Amino acid sequence: MIIKNVKIITMTGNNIENGYVKFTDKITEIGDMNDYVPLIEETLDGEGKTIYPGFIDAHCHLGMWSDGLSMQLEGDDGNETTDPSTPHLRAIDSINAMDKCFADAVSAGVTAVCTGVGSANPIGGSFALIKTAGSVRVDKLIIKNPIAIKFALGENPKATYNDRDEAPVTRMATAAIIREQLQKALRYKKDLDEYYAKKGTDDEIGRPDFDAKCEALLPLFDYDKKRRLKAHFHCHRADDIFTAVRIAKEFDLDYVLIHCTDGGIIADELAEDDPAVVLGPLMGDRGKPELAHHDIKTPKTLFDSGIKFAICTDHPETPIQYLPLTAALAVRGGLSRDEALKAITIGAAEVLGVSDRLGSVEVGKDADLALFSGDPLDLTVTPDVVFVNGKIAFKK
Repeated sequence: MIIKNVKIITMTGNNIENGYVKFTDKITEIGDMNDYVPLIEETLDGEGKTIYPGFIDAHCHLGMWSDGLSMQLEGDDGNETTDPSTPHLRAIDSINAMDKCFADAVSAGVTAVCTGVGSANPIGGSFALIKTAGSVRVDKLIIKNPIAIKFALGENPKATYNDRDEAPVTRMATAAIIREQLQKALRYKKDLDEYYAKKGTDDEIGRPDFDAKCEALLPLFDYDKKRRLKAHFHCHRADDIFTAVRIAKEFDLDYVLIHCTDGGIIADELAEDDPAVVLGPLMGDRGKPELAHHDIKTPKTLFDSGIKFAICTDHPETPIQYLPLTAALAVRGGLSRDEALKAITIGAAEVLGVSDRLGSVEVGKDADLALFSGDPLDLTVTPDVVFVNGKIAFKK
């Protein structure tokens, strides 16, 4: 497939005013129309429109709460509130890829999402990075699974377990439950390492009893940092943000701060730790105490402080199709248009650790592309055509 006569926003700084993109499931060639050689294959004339990389929602719960059923038992599959520590739960076992919000996502140019469990538990389970089109079977949508383990601090775990008179009912207990489980996982890892080191020798010992929770956490401590699983910390309030950083440092975790609502008022302090951040949702009210400092100026403040961040919808908190509009709100709050677009493309890919596959229009990347007639950050504009893995997933 070739799309020609288009402006190409590569997100690498090397935009092409009038060019072409050739692709299969991957992008195979990019160039200027002056160098274009007509080929006998399917070609779409972009007629001067603009190509962007598919948008990435770096944190949401797409498919975990069914559209129209999120408040009912049938559609609520995001929080297992029977145990505060559930790292062994896998998002892919709850994601309903037939949920109509997948179509909403791709119709807005959102081609990949990091989706998973909610924030009721101090340790909730795994997140998966998936495409938003291509199959009704989630297994065929997976980009990376698991991509992170979800931890949660602050009001949500407290509110969940307070009514049950069960820990955690304080922030101290929430942090303690996380530490206890991480320590158990480290001890389990040590015992496994010893077992494998002595296996087949005169000093051979028995394998530690299988522990599903510890097994799920082992990738957080992978010796190869390139393969190490990320820890995603739900945290809004400043003290919870610093607790997340504290725990991450104690256990040498590759961490991402999710929401980071108070990030703007602690940006200078936070910049000392150089964290990765996923901000959002930017579209919403201050519906609970820890959102008191919710501000669309926060992305600009973090950018000025040199902190790497992405922007998310937290779907269904903000519907997935409004991801570009949340980026537009960041522009309204002072962030440049280019940086806002990065926060839902290459910046999101970098925060998630998948910039080798997603986030820009470059040779070798996945052919996830959105063709626009107008500005994608304009309230009235939607894509004309969206490609996922090189195939048309949406067309006006």
